[in-house]
Amino acid sequence: MIQTSTTHPAPLRPGILVGLKAEAQLIRSVFPHAAIAASGATRTGAQREANRLAACGADCLLSFGLAAGLDPALPPGSIVIPGAVKAWSNTWSCDATLRHILGADQQGVINSPLLHHDDVVLEAQHKATLFADTHCAALDMESGFLAQAAQEAGLPFAVLRVICDPATRSLPPVTACVLSPDGGLKIGLLLRSLLRHPSQISGLINLGRDAGLARKAMLHFLHTQAERPAFRQFATGNARG
Repeated sequence: MIQTSTTHPAPLRPGILVGLKAEAQLIRSVFPHAAIAASGATRTGAQREANRLAACGADCLLSFGLAAGLDPALPPGSIVIPGAVKAWSNTWSCDATLRHILGADQQGVINSPLLHHDDVVLEAQHKATLFADTHCAALDMESGFLAQAAQEAGLPFAVLRVICDPATRSLPPVTACVLSPDGGLKIGLLLRSLLRHPSQISGLINLGRDAGLARKAMLHFLHTQAERPAFRQFATGNARG
C-alpha cells in the first residue's frame, strides 16, 4: 500500500530521528534548535522516539544518519535522499518540499527508495536478497517508524542518509549487539567479543574506515547545502533565512 504525502507549508521546526549519539552530535551542529532523538538502533527505541518527536511540536520529521548499502553500485559516502520509504509491505512517499530543501536535486544524490528493516543486516548475501526483492538503494532501522509516525500525526517527513557499509561487505557479528539503548556503545561487551573472536577486528577496522568516509561525506554535503538560503532557513529556524 502506498501512502502519499500532502502539500505542507515550508517547515521551520524539524524533529530529527537518528540511530546513534554520534549522528545526533553531527546533525546538532547544523540544526542547533531542532528536537533530536536517538533510537539506539533498536526497534523499540525507534518506534518510541519517532512517536515522541511527532508529539513534541515539530512541524516536520526527518530521519538522519548512516545507512547500509543495498545497491552494490553505491560506495561508502553516497548521499541518499529517497523519494519513498518501504517497510512492512507499505510504501510512504517522502515530502517533495522537504526533499528539495535537503538537496535531493543536487548532483550525485541518490533518490531511489530506502528500505526500513527492524534488525541489523550483517550478511552481504542478505543485502543482495533485499535489493533484488525491493530495488531499494539502502537500508536503515529508523525511517519506517518515522514515516508511520508522520502519517499518523499528519506531518511531512523526509530522509537524509549516507551509506556506510557497502552492499558487498558483510559485518562482523558483534556489530549486531554492541549498541546500547541510548545510542552509545557497550564497550565491555565489545571487548569481550573481540577477545573471544579476534577475527572480527579486521571487519571492525573496515567498518570504522567506512564510517569515517561516510561522516566526512555527510559533513561536506551539509556544509555545501548550508550555503543555500532555503536549507539555511530550515536548519536555523529563521524565517528570514
